[in-house]
Amino acid sequence: MSNSIAERFRDYLPVVVDIETGGFNAQTDAVLEIAAVFVSFDNNLLIPGPSVHHNVTPKLGTNIEPASLKITGIDLTDPNRVSMNEQSAFKDLFTHIRQQLKNHSCQRAILVAHNAAFDQQFINSVCERSKVSRNPFHPFSVIDTASLSALAVGHTVLAKSCERANIDFDARCAHSALYDAQKTAELFCSIVNRWQTLGGWPLGKNYSDADTQ
Repeated sequence: MSNSIAERFRDYLPVVVDIETGGFNAQTDAVLEIAAVFVSFDNNLLIPGPSVHHNVTPKLGTNIEPASLKITGIDLTDPNRVSMNEQSAFKDLFTHIRQQLKNHSCQRAILVAHNAAFDQQFINSVCERSKVSRNPFHPFSVIDTASLSALAVGHTVLAKSCERANIDFDARCAHSALYDAQKTAELFCSIVNRWQTLGGWPLGKNYSDADTQ
């Protein structure tokens, strides 16, 4: 396996993201937490690296469903909950991503998430409603670990997929953006590394650059 993220993922930087929200509607519901985990190679194995995490102050006018707070366990009234507005949180996240892009000589970030369409919709919605420019993510391509898990371990639920991949998962910590992003990163790395052991990378000699474009 190449030790270059850019070479392995075609000049894209995989960024593992989890977002906790006030509901399922990206156009109307609040973002409450955002976390991202970066990955890198160590001795030819893909491993989780540094992370970024922010509690987010719900944007004025956005919706928060009580059922969502019950699932996530987020207490917006907790005096110890330090948060920032969604514009500042996402600007800071994007700044970290752009630095990682430089570090790995990648052209663009690609979103890695469990049920990635959900997170992608919220990222795009926040960029629009809070005027966050220079979104580093590819506008439509994603890497969905739920789909990868369906193939690799025969399950799509994050906790069950981790269990089948022999990754510890504490259900009491689930629905924390940082915890879920870390576990999703472990799962993603596990699947990529397993594919390597099965002979899936590097590409065989029958493949040319023209075939993979």
